[in-house]
Amino acid sequence: MTPTLVFDLETIPDVVGLRALHGWDDLSDDEVVERAQAERREAVGHDFLPLHLQRIVVVGCVFRDDHGLRVRTLGQPEDGEAVLIQQFFKTIEHYTPRLVSWNGSGFDLPVLHYRALVHGVTAARYWDQGEDDRDFKFSNYISRYHMRHCDLMDVLAKYNGRANAPMDQLARLCGFPGKLGMDGSQVWPAWRDGRGDEVRAYCETDVVNTWLLYCRFRLMRGELGPAEYEAEVALVRDTLAGIDAPHWREYLAAWPSAA
Repeated sequence: MTPTLVFDLETIPDVVGLRALHGWDDLSDDEVVERAQAERREAVGHDFLPLHLQRIVVVGCVFRDDHGLRVRTLGQPEDGEAVLIQQFFKTIEHYTPRLVSWNGSGFDLPVLHYRALVHGVTAARYWDQGEDDRDFKFSNYISRYHMRHCDLMDVLAKYNGRANAPMDQLARLCGFPGKLGMDGSQVWPAWRDGRGDEVRAYCETDVVNTWLLYCRFRLMRGELGPAEYEAEVALVRDTLAGIDAPHWREYLAAWPSAA
């Protein structure tokens, strides 16, 4: 079995970077963010900051290989951004997994690129396009149409942004729980208020939703037969049932057995 790494980021405004760029040393963190968002709204009509100004605070992962299924967020709660990024790329260096994401090409990977550049993180295996491993010339993580990274949203929309679907809605249409308790717009207030555990739990449920949709995609394209698909879904249920955490109890309670 080719190892598979499903990943998702949670980010907050890079307050330190915003201060350095704009000289807002006399402003509190909240005031820095409010001012940056106000300027962004005036410039482009929304307050979502550019990707290079998104600070990574959580990297959520589902890892599937011959040893089973694992769900976790990388690092420890006190780890800084550079540690999380390095752990993500070290996982790729060690396992060379297939990467799976929802909008990873449009958001998660560009953010990782910019923030890895800022922190000087090394990621040789990830960036290889055949210079070190000839096989990577024909299938690598960088080229859009190669499958070492499957951006499921991008693939299902046939690389047409106008056809993109929200992961939460598609997950629920397929009978999975979808998002519970939070969405991306609430990450900054929650993190600022010391509710990091809620953000990590939210990210973990997102990567499980993505993994379940990817299993359904593999069934659709004939990579899994019906019995194999049901076995993968059962493995997810069994894995989550074995984790003593409130968000997984809530997730399983919201998941109809017929999904």
